[in-house]
Amino acid sequence: MCGICGILERDPARPADEARLRRMTDILRHRGPDGEGHHLDGPLALGHRRLSIIDLSKAGHQPMATADGRLWIILNGEIYNYKELRTELEGRGHVFRSHTDTEVLLQLYAAEGPACLSRLIGMFAFAVWDSAKRRLFLARDHFGIKPLYYTVSGGAFAFASEIKALVGEGGLRAELDPSAFADYATFQFTLGEKTLFKGVHKLLPGHHLTIQPGADPVVRKYWDVNFEVDTKHSEAEFQERLRDLLHDSVRLQLRADVPVGAHLSGGLDSSTVTALAAATGVAPLHTFSGGFKDGPEFDETRYARLAAEAAGTVHHEVFPTAGNFVEWMPKLAYAMDEPGAGPGLFPQYAVSKLAAEHVKVVMGGQGGDEIFGGYTRYLIAYLEACIKGGIEGTQEDHRYIVTFESILPNLQQLRGYEPMMRQVFSEGLFESPDRRYFRLVDRSADLRGAIDPEVWSDGGSYRPFDAFQSIFEAPECHALINKMTRFDLKTLLPALLQVEDRTSMAVSLESRVPLLDHRIVELVASMPPMVKFKGGRSKHVFREVVAGLVPDEIYNRRDKMGFPVPLNRWYRQEPVRGFMRDVLLGSAARTRGLVRADRVEAMLDDERAYGRGLWGLLNLELWAQTFLDH
Repeated sequence: MCGICGILERDPARPADEARLRRMTDILRHRGPDGEGHHLDGPLALGHRRLSIIDLSKAGHQPMATADGRLWIILNGEIYNYKELRTELEGRGHVFRSHTDTEVLLQLYAAEGPACLSRLIGMFAFAVWDSAKRRLFLARDHFGIKPLYYTVSGGAFAFASEIKALVGEGGLRAELDPSAFADYATFQFTLGEKTLFKGVHKLLPGHHLTIQPGADPVVRKYWDVNFEVDTKHSEAEFQERLRDLLHDSVRLQLRADVPVGAHLSGGLDSSTVTALAAATGVAPLHTFSGGFKDGPEFDETRYARLAAEAAGTVHHEVFPTAGNFVEWMPKLAYAMDEPGAGPGLFPQYAVSKLAAEHVKVVMGGQGGDEIFGGYTRYLIAYLEACIKGGIEGTQEDHRYIVTFESILPNLQQLRGYEPMMRQVFSEGLFESPDRRYFRLVDRSADLRGAIDPEVWSDGGSYRPFDAFQSIFEAPECHALINKMTRFDLKTLLPALLQVEDRTSMAVSLESRVPLLDHRIVELVASMPPMVKFKGGRSKHVFREVVAGLVPDEIYNRRDKMGFPVPLNRWYRQEPVRGFMRDVLLGSAARTRGLVRADRVEAMLDDERAYGRGLWGLLNLELWAQTFLDH
């Protein structure tokens, strides 16, 4: 895990700005405190910050070149199957000077070019400079586990692991992108390649980019998840293949020359990853969890302890406080680059800080809900579909993988979600599936009255629903569960992975996510809906496969919390109340005119339980103060 950055001047005769490159590299120091490297070649400049994980020697220093000096590479991330690829390349006559995965990737690219991407199992963002062809190549992993941003301005193309390295002195002037703001106000994340910074683009997951001096960047997709249903294999065969891939993914992701631990929330996903890791014999395996001492509804550490005891790990806990919230949120605004996708980033940072005191690498269960159908809103959508199907007499139609009879035993999962159901069912009942799911993910109601209407409409003709619909209504997706999970894989998951990346890298910790092995996702996407979401049962196929791996109390629990933060209580108490008023009602916020002060005062007293209005406003204003004002 590292930080990468670079510059390519549009004019091939103009030398790259070395001073700017060094500023960019310095900004990324937290991503790689173990080393720094630069390479300049006329209009090209590459920068690297190293977090040493594999081959800790100087042989792993980057930028790294081929023996003939033609190709130069910088890599952020890990190629988990590098040992197998190295053995193959050695069989083809390649000679290695290090034991790094970076050199394996470099030599594989030298042998196969961009086609090498189809061979990789890993999380990565990397750049390769071909000094002979004067061509820069960038690529990002299948799901965007590792970040990569770029800009084209001032006669130069620039890229970096974090946006903060691209804006400010020597770079792009930080400005708000109106359409990205419309996305954030609706979903609390942005869609597509947009960022909240005008002119700063994400290289999308599963894409690569090629650029030469004097030309525009060319972006192409090299991978996408395919939801074409496989009807040739039985449920038992799917389960056997999934079981094998889960074991193999964890085995590969335990590869490191430094200690590896695991985030352990006490939910099914992280408990499974921990159990599989412990079963390999790695010892001692350290696990890390967190909670809040503000009531049992905010603390699931007892489940994490059960999983840790069953797996035989060395377990650690942290309980962040309201005081920590006030202290850390301004720092997290800088670390995140963009407003956070949910309050979970605060406790996640606390757990990462704890983990960094003991290990250099952690694994976690991120991605399980999006892959296997774990969100409660999926069940709410199918409950409505069952009612509609019963009225129309189409419930036995092949479209309905969930019937009244099958859904009844699973409705207990909806306990505690009555406020969400009241809101969703209050209007538009039985509308088209795209509009119904949009209502389930649309968070604009929490913000609309608190943001100045003129700011809200600055996006012009852009409508977030249109962008949502183009993703949701993919032609290859027919079943509702596939449409919902595909949208979340394409949008919510990258936002959550941004949180995963920033909260860990802020403390120089590498975070790995074994469930997001692209082989696993490809397999699950190909499963018939009845196999993976039978009866509306959350994570049906995953549960069938991991039965017996985790304690029964965790396997059978129906109250998974998702690391809720007691913000609703804190808003009414000091020091959080005073902090919120200082940020949202202070002179900077009032001058900006983004937020309506009268509405903020009311929201501090009447924010609904687990509402996201004040959270969204706080993150927007902290972001603006951090990047637009400074």
